[in-house]
Amino acid sequence: MNRAFNRKKDKSWMHTPEALAKHFIAYNAKFLGNTEVDQPKGTEIVKDAVRKLKFQRHIKKSEGQKIPKVELQISIYGVKILEPKSKEVQYNCQLHRISFCADDKTDKRIFTFICKDSESNKHLCYVFDSEKCAEEITLTIGQAFDLAYKKFLESGGKDVETRKQIGGLQKRIQDLEAENSELKKQLQVLEEQLMIAQVPPGNSMSSKTPTDIFDMVPFSPMTPLVPLPASNGSAPPPPARPTEMRKDIFGAEPFDPFTCGAADFPPDIQSKLDEMQRQRWRGSKWD
Repeated sequence: MNRAFNRKKDKSWMHTPEALAKHFIAYNAKFLGNTEVDQPKGTEIVKDAVRKLKFQRHIKKSEGQKIPKVELQISIYGVKILEPKSKEVQYNCQLHRISFCADDKTDKRIFTFICKDSESNKHLCYVFDSEKCAEEITLTIGQAFDLAYKKFLESGGKDVETRKQIGGLQKRIQDLEAENSELKKQLQVLEEQLMIAQVPPGNSMSSKTPTDIFDMVPFSPMTPLVPLPASNGSAPPPPARPTEMRKDIFGAEPFDPFTCGAADFPPDIQSKLDEMQRQRWRGSKWD
């Protein structure tokens, strides 16, 4: 790695080795983004990347977009970029893939590093804005490199391979967690669609017979007239015939073809019917 912070190599490091080896050092910063670069190192390379990302952020700021805030976790294993509230890992830059790190001398708030992407093998330049800690963050990354290099010499190179394997497993775990989260969302959508399509039991037909505006059951020629059950659940009694029939305006009882028999006709009408029957019988006899 090209250490752009060698100007302070004669000074003692800021953190204890245990803090970076067993834990991590956290910093808050604004993330301007990352962009692909042609070379893995170089001051002019990162300057061009900083100018490019600053211009893009200026356009987004004019559109009302704010620069997102991130949390940096620095250790001998790498630099993790997390969302501050949810602690979700956005980028995991392994230390052995970081090839250049520097803070901007012209703008004390800006610091950057170049890391080789594990999937595309492209070199990406990450640019951050920290008003007070830009130089300190750069030095902390440098200290992490120094401790990692010492550990590499002590282990004879085996530790680097172990870290690579661990880094690969961590990346695989992140991919599986992201895939699992996406599958959960798809499952939730399918369950909601199934609940909408499924008719709840008991609601397909109303338990109460619909009535019209006069609270009467509408007549349907397709269904027989069945008396409605009483309030207690038992069948209602048949309608009783009134003891006294109402008479019409001429004082005669109304004719009911369903209930009256031969003896129910008035005498004068009955005699005429009998006479007509006898004449019909005589005529048929002499024919």
